[in-house]
Amino acid sequence: MQRWRPDASLATLKARAELNGSVRAFFCQRGVLEVETPILSAHATVDRFIDSFQTRDGRWLQTSPEFAMKRLLAAGSGAIFQIARVFRLEEQGRHHNPEFTMLEWYRPGFSLHQLMDEVEALMHLLVGNDAAFERMSYREAFVHYAGFDPHVSSAEQMRAAAIASDLVSSGDFAEETADFWLDLWMSRVVSPALGLSTPSFVYDFPASQSALARIRHDQPPVAERFELFWRGIELANGFHELADANEQRARFEADQQYRSDAELVVPPYDAHLIAALDSGAFPDCSGVALGLDRLLMLKLGLSELKQVLAFSADRA
Repeated sequence: MQRWRPDASLATLKARAELNGSVRAFFCQRGVLEVETPILSAHATVDRFIDSFQTRDGRWLQTSPEFAMKRLLAAGSGAIFQIARVFRLEEQGRHHNPEFTMLEWYRPGFSLHQLMDEVEALMHLLVGNDAAFERMSYREAFVHYAGFDPHVSSAEQMRAAAIASDLVSSGDFAEETADFWLDLWMSRVVSPALGLSTPSFVYDFPASQSALARIRHDQPPVAERFELFWRGIELANGFHELADANEQRARFEADQQYRSDAELVVPPYDAHLIAALDSGAFPDCSGVALGLDRLLMLKLGLSELKQVLAFSADRA
């Protein structure tokens, strides 16, 4: 195919437009306000596993509209959503593109499970499937698919199990942490088995994987976080949002220290978000980000993300 031509077919581009229209109609009917926030920012995510594009003037392309949307929430916006173009410094692959489309929304007053209900309702509308989604805790998913309890298994035990299952060889990864092994088991064993018949929610992650979620002090403590999987692919990541400015600052600083120790780029964290949380006006809420490109790819039965993009990274 001539390289000037689009990756997606005209029928797929029409399906994308219809999908976006259905998203907007869904939230309009529910009284959720559509907003737009800057793509360029003086701050960036300091997430340990997400790298940002930096512009020549020192600003950063957003990896998510989350921080700016949270500032709107603190300013009294009420429930909001956004269909945003976001950018992550990663290689193009079967299910990845450095520039992609994210649907993100926030619901003041919603618990994590109420937000899961709304995600399911939206998915039913968008993909035309009214079957109830599977829901299981992170622990239940690991016990069922990996054969061990992730909250009590040590790094050494998970490594031994990985060697016994031929996931790694005996000489690999001897010094890695428990979170490394949880991520490996999730990516190679657990998530590929999820959502094969109907989409599946996994919730209550280990506290060490809280990201921007609140910690619920059960025994053991868990992060009030969920992920949605369909046909083995992660589609959405949701949180009962952290509202404590001091805790958020401490997490940002810990992530910056991790990136520094790993000799990675260390962006400035979003001081405006910390100020918004410190104002005391940030509402108790839950929020979620959903990848619309992946959703459309799965809905249409396509095998690669580039097939739903007008122009993927290697044709941009």
